[in-house]
Amino acid sequence: MRVIGNLLWWVFGGLEAAVGYFTGSLAIALTIVGIPVALQTLKLGLLCLWPFGAEVRATNCPMGCIRIPLNVLWMVFGGLWSCLMHILFGVLLAITLVGIPFAKQHLKMAGLSLAPFGKEVILKF
Repeated sequence: MRVIGNLLWWVFGGLEAAVGYFTGSLAIALTIVGIPVALQTLKLGLLCLWPFGAEVRATNCPMGCIRIPLNVLWMVFGGLWSCLMHILFGVLLAITLVGIPFAKQHLKMAGLSLAPFGKEVILKF
């Protein structure tokens, strides 16, 4: 069932969104300073590429207090807009009964796009 959900996700815009995240990640990684942000954008792209069967959870890595200012900077410079976009699409899809599984995936992505530092994406194939 995961494979069918992911294939439908790709056909109806998920593949284009993942390519957008990957392109943005590559553009940000060209600057040396942007590499940590590029890694987070890559994480969002992976979740957007294979959302059904993926799990988002907190990392066990001790990042300390640096995670909070990085998440605040992320929110200010685009994370909030990304989160609002995923919430909007989630609400629009939840209106239809058929779109509820896709709405759940958008809400999962909204949580990650709001504060990606300190979280990891586990892909289950």
